[in-house]
Amino acid sequence: MQILRRKFLEASGGLSLHLLRSPPPARHLHRHAHAVSTFSAARGAAPAGSISATPWAATQRRGAKMLGSDVKLGNVIQRKGHIYQVIKAQHSHQGRGGATIQVELRDVDTGNKIVERFRTDEALERVFVEEKSFTYLYQEGDNVALMEPNTFEQIEVSKDLFGKAAAYLKDEMRVTLQYYDGRAVSGSVPPRVTCTVVEAQPNTKGLTAQPQYKRVLLDNGLTVLAPPFIEAGESIVITTVDDSYVTRA
Repeated sequence: MQILRRKFLEASGGLSLHLLRSPPPARHLHRHAHAVSTFSAARGAAPAGSISATPWAATQRRGAKMLGSDVKLGNVIQRKGHIYQVIKAQHSHQGRGGATIQVELRDVDTGNKIVERFRTDEALERVFVEEKSFTYLYQEGDNVALMEPNTFEQIEVSKDLFGKAAAYLKDEMRVTLQYYDGRAVSGSVPPRVTCTVVEAQPNTKGLTAQPQYKRVLLDNGLTVLAPPFIEAGESIVITTVDDSYVTRA
């Protein structure tokens, strides 16, 4: 009996040594991987398919509700199955009809423009976009050349992406592009820029009531309203959203 027991133990030891030296069968690996996965989930790791584990490109279509009163220039909204960029927005109040906002929209896919009117309390679907900063280089035809400031990579985009704000583009200006589905859908310039007055209406002396503001022509070709003391040759700060005068530079 003792001899049989000793042989059995020796055989068991050899088998254990063989298991230590040999890779475990595939089914054991599967169990090991399952155990690691379970352990990771228990520690708070994001499971596959969750929003936190999904690339941004796959979640950017997720929007949020916004009111018509919150619509601003440059917003991207989804309406009637189309993606639009807001290129103009004007609030108005029509008596008993309530407050509304008239917007000009550009279809991101086709480039077509339409005009819509929303109630200020109307719910709209806003689309979130990714923003990237660039340095403006120059304009060539209907396109503008931009440079990524970190990699120095140059790209060309349509000037139409900036809308009327394209008039404010200057050398080495820092601009922002908004991306949707991996492509640029709109561009924006800084909220305030400095411009030079090239022409200004003269002040009319002898009148008891002088106009509070007068028209001046800027070096970018835009005509804006400025205080009567502003003269040609002066530099002034302009708000690019509504082309309004802020102060002398």
